Amino acid sequence: MADLSGFPIASRWPAAHPDRIQLYSTPTPNGVKVSIALEELGLPYEPHFVDIGQNQTWTPEFLSLNPNGKIPAIIDPDGPGGKPLPLFESGAILLYLAEKTGRLLPADPGQRIQAIQWVFFQMGGVGPIFGQLGYFHKFAGREIEDKRPLQRYAAESKRLLGVLETRLAGRPWIMGDEYSIADISLLGWVRNLIGFYGAGELVEYDKLTEIPRWLEAGLARPAVQRGLTIPAKP
Repeated sequence: MADLSGFPIASRWPAAHPDRIQLYSTPTPNGVKVSIALEELGLPYEPHFVDIGQNQTWTPEFLSLNPNGKIPAIIDPDGPGGKPLPLFESGAILLYLAEKTGRLLPADPGQRIQAIQWVFFQMGGVGPIFGQLGYFHKFAGREIEDKRPLQRYAAESKRLLGVLETRLAGRPWIMGDEYSIADISLLGWVRNLIGFYGAGELVEYDKLTEIPRWLEAGLARPAVQRGLTIPAKP
């Protein structure tokens, strides 16, 4: 039986199954990346709902695992060398899970690096920019009279979609025939942009052809459908 008593987060979100990967998250685009990957890989895990609406990511217990105060975070009780491994930042978690299982990353070294490149593309560009567009279009930022920030993030979101549209031309998935963590990292963000944020018209989503086809195929995967609602709100 794994001992997680050394992790303060386990006192606030106790593990019923401490031998399983512990996932601390919420079903946001960043959060579902990890739940989708875990579902795709079939790894045993235990999800814990962290209520960002109640600022639970800023509690001392959560910050002890993720000093950045964002979801998701994990503890793998069977990390390298059999020792528990805590991790935060969704891109790093995706890479770790792929490396742990030898799946969801191309075996070819060059292709592997390129797949990681597209995860970085999401982490450094798509996630932050789409998130800001959501703020100014759907959330509190919509009340700001000066619409230049909204226009700025809409234009940059449109540009990033163009990059992805070009990459997917002639490819079923970002890395070709092989579905990977590159796809997992981006699916939730594109889904949110046109669905939850309702920003499709702003970014001229209806003019795209490759991304809608790719998104539909991704959302049709059973593991993706399950992962989109994990962890469930209590």
